[in-house]
Amino acid sequence: MSKKIVVTGATRGLGRALVEGFVKGGNQVFGCGRSEKGVNELQNRFSDHIFDQVDVSNFDEVERWAKSIQKEFGAPDLLINNAGIINSNARLWELDVEEVRMIFDVNIQGVFHCIRAFLPAMIEKQSGIVINLSSGWGRSTSPEVAPYCASKWAIEGLSKALAQELPSGMASIPLNPGAINTEMLQSCFGPSAGSYPDPHEWSEKAVPYILAISPGDNGQSLTVPQ
Repeated sequence: MSKKIVVTGATRGLGRALVEGFVKGGNQVFGCGRSEKGVNELQNRFSDHIFDQVDVSNFDEVERWAKSIQKEFGAPDLLINNAGIINSNARLWELDVEEVRMIFDVNIQGVFHCIRAFLPAMIEKQSGIVINLSSGWGRSTSPEVAPYCASKWAIEGLSKALAQELPSGMASIPLNPGAINTEMLQSCFGPSAGSYPDPHEWSEKAVPYILAISPGDNGQSLTVPQ
C-alpha cells in the first residue's frame, strides 16, 4: 500500500537514494534539503512529488514546511529524519566551536524540530512511524569524530524515550544505516570507503526494510541489513 513519506536531507547521499527507492515503489514523497540546486533537480525529476528548500536547524522553516504539507495531504505515514552532518577529523579540543554547534543544531535540534512539527498530526490520527537515522557511531565511538558520535548517541536516547511516550499503534526507531560509501564516510575513511556499498546499492535493501518497520518495532535500535 502506498505511503506518504517525509525525508529530510533528500538532495544527496542516503536521502537521495531513499527518495528514488520510495518513488519507484509508488509512494508519495515529501523531501527537503538545504541546497536550492539539489531541491530543484529533485522537483524536476520527480514532478509528482514535493521538494522544498528547508534548513532543519531553523524551526520556523520546518514548521512552515510541515504545515504546507499537512494542510493539503494530511499527516505522513513515515517521518524519516535523515539530514545530518559530520565534523572535520580532529581531536575534540582542536575543533572550532561554531563547527561543533552546527553538528548539534542539525543532527539533534533538526530531528527535534521535525518531530515537533510533524508528530502532533500523526498522533491525532494515532498512526505513523518516526525513523531517526542513527549510526554505528551512535552505539560505539572512534577518535576524531567525538561531536558526531555524541549527536548520534543523543538520537538513540531521544528515539527510545519518544517510543515510551507514543500511543499504541505508533513507533519511534533509531535506525543505523550501516557503512555506506558517502561523502561523509569518505571524509573519515578516505579511499577505503570505496569498499562499502554506494547509496544506490544500499537503498535496494534499505527501502523494503524501512517500509516493513511496524509499531511492533517501537523503541528498538535497528540496523539495515548489509
